[in-house]
Amino acid sequence: MREILGRRRRLRFRRKERTVQLDAALVCATEWDWPVLPGVGLKTTTRTSGGVGCACPDPQCVVPGAHPFDPGLLAATTDERMIRWWWTRRPEAPIVLATGGRAPCAVSLPAVAGARALAALDVMGMRLGPVVATPTRWSLLVAPYGLEQLGELLYAKDSVPSSLRFHGEGGYLLLPPSTAGTGQVRWERAPLEGSARPWLPDVEAVVDALVEASTGAPEGGSRLAY
Repeated sequence: MREILGRRRRLRFRRKERTVQLDAALVCATEWDWPVLPGVGLKTTTRTSGGVGCACPDPQCVVPGAHPFDPGLLAATTDERMIRWWWTRRPEAPIVLATGGRAPCAVSLPAVAGARALAALDVMGMRLGPVVATPTRWSLLVAPYGLEQLGELLYAKDSVPSSLRFHGEGGYLLLPPSTAGTGQVRWERAPLEGSARPWLPDVEAVVDALVEASTGAPEGGSRLAY
């Protein structure tokens, strides 16, 4: 009887431990096989009333709350026990995806340009994978690629919108439902609920489509400008 009661108490304790971030991190790691780790997060600052800043030691941090710190990026894992350990101690920690290797990579662009790009790609019939959105930038997740592959792709282009950023091997990306200095992170295009590892397009297809979508703007400009 004591053993049964003890198990029930442990189960109740585990349910209380669970947070939205922990649940999301576990889905990424155990269902999709995406290596994640907790981001540094935010802290209240004393400079202004109610202000927030990065919890890292750098007072001039340019990506507040939106990067790894302790643990470092190399600690990213799909191990369920490690993930539970991290997020039960820091339940509100942002979820950081370590991009590249076996994990997704991403192509990001400013939020306004991202909205225009997705509309244009939908008209073109381009099949997209998950899309992560923040108030400042949108990120299109793509299949893993290497630096050599990316270099050859960009070299072959006459021009690539300067607003594009590439999150490849050795990089990282904040995942929903994290919060950073720029605001809430959300899914603009979420992976299908209950699906296996989400499908991802090749980076070549996405960049080709983005370059095509950026041309022909009024007065010869780019549709993907800031």
